[in-house]
Amino acid sequence: MSEDRKRHGSRPAGPRHPGGHPGQMMPAEKAKDFKGSLKRLLGYLRPRRATLVTIFLMAILSTVFSIVSPKILGKATTKLFEGIVAKMKGVPDASIDFNYITQILLILIGLYLFSAAFSFFQQYLMAGVAQRVVYDMREQINRKLSRLPLKYFDSKTHGEILSRATNDVDNISTTLQQSLTQLITSIVTLVGVIVMMLTISPWLTLILIVTLPLSFIVIRMIASRSQKHFMGQQRSLGQLNGHVEEMYTGHKIVKAFGREDESMAAFNEINEKLYNSGWRAQFISGIIMPMMSFIGNIGYVLVCVVGGIFVTHKTITIGDVQAFIQYARQFTQPIMQTANIANIIQSTIASAERVFELLDEKEEVPEAAEPVVLADPQGNVKFEHVKFGYKEDEILIDDMNIDVLPGQTIAIVGPTGAGKTTLINLLMRFYELNDGAITIDGANITEMKRSNLHSIFGMVLQDTWLFNGTIMENIAYGRSGASEEEVIQAAKAAHADHFIRTLPDGYETVLNEEASNISQGQKQLLTIARAILADPSILILDEATSSVDTRTEVYIQRAMNDLMKGRTSFVIAHRLSTIRDADLILVMNNGSVIEKGTHNELLEKDGFYADLYNSQFTGGNALEVS
Repeated sequence: MSEDRKRHGSRPAGPRHPGGHPGQMMPAEKAKDFKGSLKRLLGYLRPRRATLVTIFLMAILSTVFSIVSPKILGKATTKLFEGIVAKMKGVPDASIDFNYITQILLILIGLYLFSAAFSFFQQYLMAGVAQRVVYDMREQINRKLSRLPLKYFDSKTHGEILSRATNDVDNISTTLQQSLTQLITSIVTLVGVIVMMLTISPWLTLILIVTLPLSFIVIRMIASRSQKHFMGQQRSLGQLNGHVEEMYTGHKIVKAFGREDESMAAFNEINEKLYNSGWRAQFISGIIMPMMSFIGNIGYVLVCVVGGIFVTHKTITIGDVQAFIQYARQFTQPIMQTANIANIIQSTIASAERVFELLDEKEEVPEAAEPVVLADPQGNVKFEHVKFGYKEDEILIDDMNIDVLPGQTIAIVGPTGAGKTTLINLLMRFYELNDGAITIDGANITEMKRSNLHSIFGMVLQDTWLFNGTIMENIAYGRSGASEEEVIQAAKAAHADHFIRTLPDGYETVLNEEASNISQGQKQLLTIARAILADPSILILDEATSSVDTRTEVYIQRAMNDLMKGRTSFVIAHRLSTIRDADLILVMNNGSVIEKGTHNELLEKDGFYADLYNSQFTGGNALEVS
């Protein structure tokens, strides 16, 4: 099994448009089962019902205070207007009642402070709810990933899994924390504004509402035209990210084969598509706000004209007209916000659906209720009538029988796709058998806890895996609680101590994420030291010396020979010259063991193994061995 650590770019989780104005909407990715996924997502909020009710009440109070303010401010405007008019008419003792106006202003300041305070606490509580929900969700994902079989990870790209575990969860978090409270505020504002406008003048309210259909028609026309460009923008962005990642990770190969110009040409072509889609999407969607402002201004003009007529007929006061104009401006904003939030929620439910798909994936076969524990494993391994296929209708291994005695070295050879790595995956119980049994010291591996089973094995693979940390930490990964002295002894046994001490920081040298600050051979030495530190009962070696020079290989081979003494060892061999001394060689082809025996016995048979072996030294037509 490969131990490489792949890095894939993550696609955007949703159509959120950062920095965009309320009217600027991007097409949402739709959920397959909107109602079902929404109901399941709401299930995460159910334990926090009391907090959500408090948030809802605070949102209402915050919004109500801000809605009432224009009406109260209108009273001050009316009082000011009446005083000025009285003075202009020469009314005796006419004056402006500044005490009344001051009281109104103080009331307004108090209302705005209350509104801000409720809004603050509402956001504070909602942030706690949102983060607790995604905390629970991430914990579930983490536990789920630890219970998923290797088959799942083999069938999905790392980028896709990461996207579900990070981007999609972040999308849900942002929606819960921001959009949900915005939705509540928008709905309350819309209802409150309509009520306040009706209390001022039903006729003016009717005039304003008549302009609404025109707004929706304009939004629909523009949104439908911009949607295809936004989709093209996202598609081109994904292609550009993929191209840049691919060219960056393989930049040495690109330079070695002189493909820089082709790479730049491909980049420019994708970048050109992204530019064209991007500016069209932004330009067309950017028309929404000017058009909405234009339509809104028509409504304001009508309100001012009719309102002025009403004032002259003393049907309403000048302050009411001023308050109504403020409400008219507030009226369109929650409509646009609600439409945009509905789009975001559509995307969020799609993200939730992808998370739920991960959480619903079929898990590993449950462990035995009373697991067998091998206190002192000897390494007697048996494959008894093993049958396995990655798909039910495509059997790869059929009726495999192998009996490995404790301390034996078993070499597994064969061409690409023969089933060598599959055999190791079955031995480690990364995959479940279709039929038959694998036993260790007489205990069926299905009757053991997976953690106990895995602790019996030590693995040194061709593809090294080291993490971002010190060399000391990377070697110590082999055994929990290992002392510094034990780590150094393991490094010496793997002939890694010398090169480690030549590094500026020695064992405290920090490896970067790809461990590219040391050579491939040095990386392999560290993984061997890690296996030595683990002190396993059974070893799995996948051509551990293939990435080192000849001189280093000699040292490693000696260290490996010492390590293999008294231990059952399974060696996946690529260079057949390295397994001449194996106790048993299994020759695999098409999932079956077609030959087995010692090196000399297999050469005397002059069969498949002999052809493989001779092909590596004669330079003739060779079957690929990997």
